[in-house]
Amino acid sequence: MIHVSDIKDLELLTIHKVGNGNNDEPLVLSQQPLELQDETIGTLLLSYFIQPFANMAEYFRFTHEADIQLNEVYKYCSLIFENKDNFQEQSVNIAKHLYKHSTHPKIKGGELYITHFSKCQVDGEEVEAIGIFKSETRDTYLKVFLNDENYQLNYDDGININKLDKGCLVFNIESEEGFKVSIVDSNSKQEAVYWKDAFLQVERRADSYHQTETMVDLCQQFIQKKLPEEFEMNRIDQIELLKKSATYFKEKEEFKMEEFAEEVLGHPDAVDAFREYRDHYRDEYKLDVPDEFEISNPAFKKGQKFFKSILKLDRNFHVYVHGNREMIERGYDEERSMNYYKLYFEEEK
Repeated sequence: MIHVSDIKDLELLTIHKVGNGNNDEPLVLSQQPLELQDETIGTLLLSYFIQPFANMAEYFRFTHEADIQLNEVYKYCSLIFENKDNFQEQSVNIAKHLYKHSTHPKIKGGELYITHFSKCQVDGEEVEAIGIFKSETRDTYLKVFLNDENYQLNYDDGININKLDKGCLVFNIESEEGFKVSIVDSNSKQEAVYWKDAFLQVERRADSYHQTETMVDLCQQFIQKKLPEEFEMNRIDQIELLKKSATYFKEKEEFKMEEFAEEVLGHPDAVDAFREYRDHYRDEYKLDVPDEFEISNPAFKKGQKFFKSILKLDRNFHVYVHGNREMIERGYDEERSMNYYKLYFEEEK
């Protein structure tokens, strides 16, 4: 987990302007790092760059289909980590590389900030880091000022420092595996994949966060889609299994395939079906789904929303099922030709 409160100083900072070449926008490169004279600006920039990464626990790594050394951003960051005197030269190379991949007609030009931090706390380890940030969105701000004892209004164009469009922190750790990399991208549209896939060329690390996130999705899909296909199972039974799954992830420190199958699913046929589905899921999506791994609480909390315990009945009712499965019964009314649920309770609130 990244502790942003431990990042105190912008040790090195340079700014380049990266436009969209297909839209005839230029690449404008600074010749040297920026010297910040105003401490307040430094503090604002630090918050703008780093705060979006607060408490992140998901990491990526640089990759390349042939050789990691052929990944441009990996190579440029490695040279900076080797010698900070390389900072400005390699920041220019990073900007040129981004410009080369900013060709989709909907990609917006913007300022590219490249920084070097000497101390960052990552998973309890103090390391140096390189930050690559891009601002694409411009906002209009009203300015109120006093003129001849009367207040006047004007406006100006600027950057909203409460919203970072794109960001990347590269931590100088586990370099042979492609470093630890954390990413922010506020644009989820198709054209935005250029930041992660084309420019950075990163993939998720096969760590506990990724493994927990994958298994949460696998369990949810198995219970809601696969089980009803093979067994008679109504929505109440599905909700009960989703609740038991969520409890398992919440209370256990480690995921164990056999233990989960027996404690949550119980029935031998369902256990066999789950094992088969896990193997199919792993092969289809080419994901790392081991039998045992440490459960990541941040990953589970992120995926907890998928363990929904809501019965949606036409457009009339939403029933939230939190407790005893025996307190709700499903039936069919022959006279009305409609399904119904019967709820038992002791007190109405």
